[in-house]
Amino acid sequence: MGDISSRKVDHLDLCTTGDVAFKSTSTLFECVRLVHDALPELAIDELDTSVKVLGKVLRAPILIAAMTGGTERAERINRELASIAEERGYAFGLGSQRAMMKNPGTKDTYAVRGVAPTALLLGNIGGVQAAQMTTDAARELAEAVGADALCLHLNPAQEVVQAGGDRDFRGVVETLTRLTRELPIPVIAKETGCGLSGSVARRLTAAGVRHVDVSGAGGTSWVAVEAERAQGTQRIIGDRFREWGVPTAASVALVAKAGFRTIFATGGIMNGVDVAKAVALGATAAGMARPALQAFEAGGREGAVRFFEQTEAELRTAMLLTGSRTLTDLARAPRIVVGELSEWIRQDAPA
Repeated sequence: MGDISSRKVDHLDLCTTGDVAFKSTSTLFECVRLVHDALPELAIDELDTSVKVLGKVLRAPILIAAMTGGTERAERINRELASIAEERGYAFGLGSQRAMMKNPGTKDTYAVRGVAPTALLLGNIGGVQAAQMTTDAARELAEAVGADALCLHLNPAQEVVQAGGDRDFRGVVETLTRLTRELPIPVIAKETGCGLSGSVARRLTAAGVRHVDVSGAGGTSWVAVEAERAQGTQRIIGDRFREWGVPTAASVALVAKAGFRTIFATGGIMNGVDVAKAVALGATAAGMARPALQAFEAGGREGAVRFFEQTEAELRTAMLLTGSRTLTDLARAPRIVVGELSEWIRQDAPA
């Protein structure tokens, strides 16, 4: 348990101040050009940013994305950010509950329902760990935190770099099928910084999965995070694969073809313009992790609130300037896709 706790502390430090962003790989949102509407015929006060996600209405298409758990510092961060999600009508994602499985005494670090009684709350466990659990055990894990849905995170690239990480990724597809069929709450297939390809999206839909979080490349590189903690061969592998993954914008565009009911766009979402572009590409909502954590660590609760106020103001401006009164309108708004992103979309082929 001590190893997990120390790893979680390292993760927080590295995500707050460490050099762990992708360097040459971008999200490719710069390749999405929303077409300006000089005659929007709208008042900014009439714009509607609400969206129904997994049975709950969000006032804005924003998820404060999964980050942490298992330590006292994580408890403070989770409770403060979850309370902001409650007040602002966002969704909130917990970090991996693996620490809670190992040591039930860490449950309080994930307990945010007291400050977020109505927010859309996403539980979180690794696909590899879930493959070793019964359906009842997975249900109890979600119920212990009052989760509305359970994310099964897929992170082979991170694990192979992590010292002592998982090395056997068999059985995850079967587990997704089983839990999607048997759990009383939705199951979300979630990557962790390397994105979902079109091929994987098609395999997920074939497995019965209806909800995904792309968590694409271009933001925090969890391979880089683990490389910073690794030594020897694992560190070298981490350096070699630091830029590995499907860029977030490409991942959203590719999985949008597969017909999922819910698509969370996470991975390098930095501002409200990114949120708008993600919705335009087919995302249901967009998740923000590292920038929210950095805003909170730099300015406390007030700093985090200012960050989200700015994000919403930017989203609303993008909606106005594309003539989009609702998010449905934004999803249909004219856009031009250029450069590398157009190649990702063009070259995607069924497999």
